[in-house]
Amino acid sequence: MLAVLADRTYRHLFLAQVVALLGTGLATVALGLLAFDLAGERAGLVLGTVFTIKMVAYVGIAPVAGAFADRVPRRAMLVTLDLVRAGAALALPCVTEIWQVYVLIFLLQSASAAFTPTFQATIPDVLPQEDRYTRALSLSRLAYDLENIVSPTLAGLLLAVMSYNALFLGTVAGFIASALLVVSVLLPSPRPSEPRGIYDRSTRGIRIYLATPRLRGLLALNLAAAAGGAMVLVNTVVLVRGELDLSESALAWTMGAFGAGSMLAALALPRLLDRVSDRPVMLAGAGVLTATLVVLATIILGAGLSWPLLLGAWLLAGVGYSAVLTPSGRLLRRSAHPQDRPAVFAAQFALSHACWLVTYPLAGVLMTIVGAPVALLGLSVLAASGVVAALRLWPAGDPQVLEHRHDNLPLDHAHLKGHRHHSHTFVVDADHPRWALHL
Repeated sequence: MLAVLADRTYRHLFLAQVVALLGTGLATVALGLLAFDLAGERAGLVLGTVFTIKMVAYVGIAPVAGAFADRVPRRAMLVTLDLVRAGAALALPCVTEIWQVYVLIFLLQSASAAFTPTFQATIPDVLPQEDRYTRALSLSRLAYDLENIVSPTLAGLLLAVMSYNALFLGTVAGFIASALLVVSVLLPSPRPSEPRGIYDRSTRGIRIYLATPRLRGLLALNLAAAAGGAMVLVNTVVLVRGELDLSESALAWTMGAFGAGSMLAALALPRLLDRVSDRPVMLAGAGVLTATLVVLATIILGAGLSWPLLLGAWLLAGVGYSAVLTPSGRLLRRSAHPQDRPAVFAAQFALSHACWLVTYPLAGVLMTIVGAPVALLGLSVLAASGVVAALRLWPAGDPQVLEHRHDNLPLDHAHLKGHRHHSHTFVVDADHPRWALHL
């Protein structure tokens, strides 16, 4: 897996991702404690609103940013967005009102909504071979897990000697370091797409995404992952600080358990995906995540909540969560031509976070109004619905040549022309151009 780091450009991009996510992880812990200070037992509702604002920014900004990502030099765009995020994080320690948190989070996450899909769409151009890209995806998943395991651990240590407000300064340092690493390498220029109107460019990625069966299945699995992830991210602070009455450091270790499970799965997935296709792995991960929520709710109703129980449940939830999300980049790469990748990655970013837009406020409201067991069961039902939908939408076996409809795509779309891509021929019936065979 580590062999891909021999590529200097990818190595610098990976390190940029790591330091930015470490800083973001510190901010996640600090935000939870800030919300508890400002709202007390209603911290879950405040965090649910914060994460909802984050999702609104992601869903609204990402498709537009993806539409114009091939018109702006990638390096300049990524560095500028890192600096915007650093500025927003720098202001967070100064807030005294909840609404101020909401405004700064919207600014920070709007920049992230433009940064992340552009960054993700760059990696396949840096590492065009699928086996190397698969290992890069696992490394990327490990980087995200650093946000959930190393950052909380570091936060726990720092909280022993400083105020949680100082953690936001770590976030600022992470974004600045990311900008310096990005500016230190030359990035491949995106292939310009054909001239189109703003509406067509902004919706193109979503139309391609929703026209592809495997990606519709991915969207359903994103809903399952969002249901479980929202329970962890929104309500862990209430479970640890409120119901268990544990310390701030305990919150960091509990979030770390979720990250540890995700990291274990990410380490195992490259070899597993060499032997097993993406579909069964991702469905199994969603099943583990759903079952964990149900079992935890059942035990709490019978014997009550304990910290070891919560740590074990979050460890398993992390395994399932990572098994769903890690292979998703392979599906996106396989389903888009290079010139469409920024738009399709932006569509994945927006549509997957639309799922979080539903689950974040739902997790906060259920926890606040009806308590942990009902919140767990409610979110498990939503996750199970995603699994069932994925089984129906994503064809079993996921053949490399797949017949599907392109009702809403223009006839000049690459999927509707006879050509070769990844050594597979795209075939079209000239009398019925909506039907195509493609990878």
